[in-house]
Amino acid sequence: MKSMKLGEIIEIKHGYAFSGDYIITNDNGIVLVTPGNFKIGGGFKEEKCKFYEGEIIEEYVLKPGDYIVTMTDLSKTIDTLGYSAKVPNNTQRIYLHNQRIGLIRFKRSDVYNDYIYYLMQTSDYQKSIANTSSGAVVHHTSPSRICDYNVVLPDYNTQKKIAIFLSTLDAAIENNQKQIKLLEEAAQRLYKEWFVDLHFPGWKNTEIVDRVPNGWSFRKISDFGEVITGKTPSTEKSENYGGEIPFVKIPDMHGCVYPIKTEITLSEIGANSQKNKFIPPNSVMVSCIATVGLVNISIADCQTNQQINSIVLRDSNDLYFLYCSMKRIKLLLEGVGSNGATMTNVNKTKFSELNVLYPTLELKNRFYNYCEPMFEKIKTLSIENTKLQESRDCLLPRLMSGELEV
Repeated sequence: MKSMKLGEIIEIKHGYAFSGDYIITNDNGIVLVTPGNFKIGGGFKEEKCKFYEGEIIEEYVLKPGDYIVTMTDLSKTIDTLGYSAKVPNNTQRIYLHNQRIGLIRFKRSDVYNDYIYYLMQTSDYQKSIANTSSGAVVHHTSPSRICDYNVVLPDYNTQKKIAIFLSTLDAAIENNQKQIKLLEEAAQRLYKEWFVDLHFPGWKNTEIVDRVPNGWSFRKISDFGEVITGKTPSTEKSENYGGEIPFVKIPDMHGCVYPIKTEITLSEIGANSQKNKFIPPNSVMVSCIATVGLVNISIADCQTNQQINSIVLRDSNDLYFLYCSMKRIKLLLEGVGSNGATMTNVNKTKFSELNVLYPTLELKNRFYNYCEPMFEKIKTLSIENTKLQESRDCLLPRLMSGELEV
């Protein structure tokens, strides 16, 4: 084991100050990497990208597999500052090295690069960076502060074994995420074909009445079931509402289903669900404040914060139709307007009054039957990823400290 400063192993290059005038939300394939692309705990997050349409400076185009670190954190808890990530190998996108992101360069050949990548995802390292950060609201670190962190390195072969073991877990999680994405895209394509483009089975022989297929009608969201707006408990530091019920926030909603953490037991919930307005399984949860349009299907009793409206369905066969409909909520909101001077706010009343074009029962049930095996697979993969992530998070500090051997 040898001790040294992180600065003896790496150097960090600042990014470029790309003009905010050219930042767009439409995906043009050119991603301006920001702290929002870093997961809590490290790793790259593509669900919430900003895009750039201005001049590209080749020197600041990141390469697939580049190691990067976030130098700025806007959260109150400073929960992403200093964490590492890797630039994805995505042939459909270009990633730009923005000013708030550090590019990591390695200086030594006797250090396994991925070992340092994972070391920069440990809680001990991140707490050290957070504790030395500057700024009251927006927190900043610097290359010198990161490089001043003390590391204790095992021999090269041990570094390599640890890194390969952890990367195997990460690869399994990523593979599951890719499968989930493909399955959801298949469901969304079918929804668009049948219910947006109106090329459903038998469409050529279906009469159009008042610009909609015969037998179809418009339904309000409230017609599908009870709409429940979440609330904020006395403290959000606990992951569970009331000790056992998971508490869902906006950051939890990047995905198709909300996978309940594996250690939670539901044996004592039962009759209390109705009394406390908990969201039961197979409800549709929709983010409606600030970040509008994230949609989840609950897979166990849960509670949400006030930014989320949930629909507890009367007809379980409406589940996948309504889920896919809510993925298009921004189009449904056009012309409806929202409350809030500085951010989008779709309150319960406006949400409940939104109209959805509803098909015949036969067609809706047919869509349900097509989608059910896909979403059951999504659920299985999501739960598996939760378990893998929990294992990774548990093993990472123990491997890095030498408490466990590979």
